[in-house]
Amino acid sequence: MSPAALLLAAALAAGDAVAPAPLPMPGGDAGIGFDDLRYAPELGRVVVPAGRTGRLDLVDPRTRAIESVEGFSRTGSATKGHTDGTTSADAGGGLVFAIDRTDRTLVAVDPRERRIVARATLGGGPDYVRWVEATGEVWVTEPGRERVELFRFTRAPAPALARAGVIAVPEGPESLVVDAARGRAYTNTFRDATLAIDVRARAVIARWPNGCRGARGLALDARRGLLFVGCDEGKAVALEVSQGKPAGAVATGEGVDGLAYGDARSHLYVPAGDAGTLSIVGVGEHGELRPLGTVPAAPDAHCAAADDQGNVWVCDPGKGRLLVLADPFAPSR
Repeated sequence: MSPAALLLAAALAAGDAVAPAPLPMPGGDAGIGFDDLRYAPELGRVVVPAGRTGRLDLVDPRTRAIESVEGFSRTGSATKGHTDGTTSADAGGGLVFAIDRTDRTLVAVDPRERRIVARATLGGGPDYVRWVEATGEVWVTEPGRERVELFRFTRAPAPALARAGVIAVPEGPESLVVDAARGRAYTNTFRDATLAIDVRARAVIARWPNGCRGARGLALDARRGLLFVGCDEGKAVALEVSQGKPAGAVATGEGVDGLAYGDARSHLYVPAGDAGTLSIVGVGEHGELRPLGTVPAAPDAHCAAADDQGNVWVCDPGKGRLLVLADPFAPSR
């Protein structure tokens, strides 16, 4: 660890307050309804759908430089929650795919030219969007219609997004993560179950109890086959994906939603919006979860991403910024 990381770890161990560094986002002075953060290794950028600002921001984790893609719905002032503009995005196939909640569309973005190249109307209110490499599809969750809507991107004769089907997800879908190694995707009901979907068969193939009262976000350790579920009531659980058996659980602050997993350190990052904290959790070889430390974040800080530089990025909706913390703890494996 670096000297700075050692000092931070010592401060956490001593119970001293440690604050992540703020990174203001363009147009964020009035607040931003963040909901989903992703680190895209193929771009080397943190992908930040910036809600009402009308921007999709791409952040270089090394320099903190921000590039923006405009053309999404924009509102002049923040509203409570994340109901405006673009709030979820994912990279794949050389593009970035993002939703626009305001006009209920899915867009394809060329990240090199930083412009929107295609747009399609959705059949319901969108929540999460994810790229599915195995099928070359873009999946969009639509909880109000209890389904996932599927699209394909074509480049000729002109760039376009074409609807490719739907998957019914009763009582959900909440969150979405793709397991490329196993040809699956995982999502939750809004209560106590996690579902496995075969991406080629486009069918739910397993339903596992996850121990939550209110299941929310998901993160994945694909190498070891561990799926992490955030529970709104204030905990995170680990399931092994071969049979959905519980592997570990840990208490956190209340108001858990999105999670992030850092593979290099085998650490799980759990922001808690009600508590305004970020819990850093060590993940054992078989999914055992061990609390390492908790730092202050922000009210409604419910989304996070982990980059390949050892940083965790947490959204701060009220102040329209990101909070960046260099993980001070040694790897858990």
